[in-house]
Amino acid sequence: MNTFQLNDGHKIPQTGFGVFMVEPNGPTEQVVLMALKAGYRMIDTAAAYFNEEDVGRAIRKSGIPRDEIYVTSKLWMQDYGYAAAKAGIDTSLKKLGLDYMDLYLLHQPYKDTAGAWKAMEEAVKAGKIRSIGISNHSLAFLKKLLPQMEILPAVNQMECNPFCQQKELRRLLNQYGIRLEAWYPLGHGNAELLQNEVLRGIAEKYQKSVGQVILRWHLQEGIVALPKSTSEAHIRENLQLYDFSLTDAEMAEIRGLDQGHGTHNPDDMNNEKILERYNVH
Repeated sequence: MNTFQLNDGHKIPQTGFGVFMVEPNGPTEQVVLMALKAGYRMIDTAAAYFNEEDVGRAIRKSGIPRDEIYVTSKLWMQDYGYAAAKAGIDTSLKKLGLDYMDLYLLHQPYKDTAGAWKAMEEAVKAGKIRSIGISNHSLAFLKKLLPQMEILPAVNQMECNPFCQQKELRRLLNQYGIRLEAWYPLGHGNAELLQNEVLRGIAEKYQKSVGQVILRWHLQEGIVALPKSTSEAHIRENLQLYDFSLTDAEMAEIRGLDQGHGTHNPDDMNNEKILERYNVH
């Protein structure tokens, strides 16, 4: 698995496997095993996905050495603040059945993010986490949090695909060497995106799927993509990205598809309502 360099010296696989909205207690374990068998070496979960335990079981059953699998989880808003975050980190480790996590993220902005970040920084120093980062942090939230950080975020995980390219945010991230990770890299099944004429034309040229062209675009932009699928065929297909490359002209064409917004606006999310839906305790 090819990797990108992070600003803390660690490396991260260029493409990972996400398990958001995959059911726990069996289904997640099965798809993670499929993904690992297909060649994925990064699994992205979260406390609020309720399937950390399934991910841990799949890793143990896979027979793949722990140090060859990059594991990401996320601290939920319910556990923000210094003391709560320390407990939340230990809970994730316990549910995963791991001694350390490769990457741990603040799931999204909410109240005492600074206190939670301090706990995550201490967990890095204690060897419980190797890299720490953020998720769903827009320009406004990131600018507010950066001055309070001793350790810079290694990544910011945001919605990103050819229709939502996060260009302004990426310029700020680049100043600090923060790597962008993309959720919904394929637009969460957005038919308008997957049937786009520009993308279809490029896909036909290379005899690839539109999804593969999109994921190749992420790779060449230096963005970590986290596609999700429960189909074994699609899981395999989403990794077949290294036998072709997009030309500069094709990259420019795809950059021209940007609509400047996605399906979610982090600056305008009703976190209290979200907390009612996702109770991790």
